[in-house]
Amino acid sequence: MHDEFLCHVTAYGVCGGRRVGVPLGTYRAPTLALALWWLRDRASWIAERLDPLPDSPHVPAGALVPVPDTVPDVPRVLRAWCADVAQQETVADELADGRLVRIVASDDTTEYELLAESVDALRMHRTLPALVLPMA
Repeated sequence: MHDEFLCHVTAYGVCGGRRVGVPLGTYRAPTLALALWWLRDRASWIAERLDPLPDSPHVPAGALVPVPDTVPDVPRVLRAWCADVAQQETVADELADGRLVRIVASDDTTEYELLAESVDALRMHRTLPALVLPMA
C-alpha cells in the first residue's frame, strides 16, 4: 500500500500558437482518502467556477442558459466524475497499486487535467537505472 500521494490540477490552452499549462493547484496528500477527496474537491471547484449552479445567490436570475448536448460541457463531466462511485473506486485501486492516474475534461479551448500518483512509486522509479544512449 502506498502511503503518500502527489496531486496536481492543470489547465492547458493555446496562447500565441503554443500549448501552455497553467497550474491550478498541487497537494501532497498523506493518505489515499485525502488524495481522492482533494481531486474531487478540485474538480468541483473548477466546475463551479466554469458553470455556477443556477440557484447560486451571486448569479442574477436568467444569466445562465443550458448548453446543447452537442457542446463539450466540462462542468458536467467533472460533476459526473465526482459523483461516480465506481470511478472513484477505480482511481483508488490504481493509486493504491502505485500507478499514475490522469483525469481529463476538455472543451473547445481548454483541457483540464487532474493527476495523482504515489510518492513511493515516484521514488522507486527514480531508483531505476537511467537509460544511457550512446553518443554518435
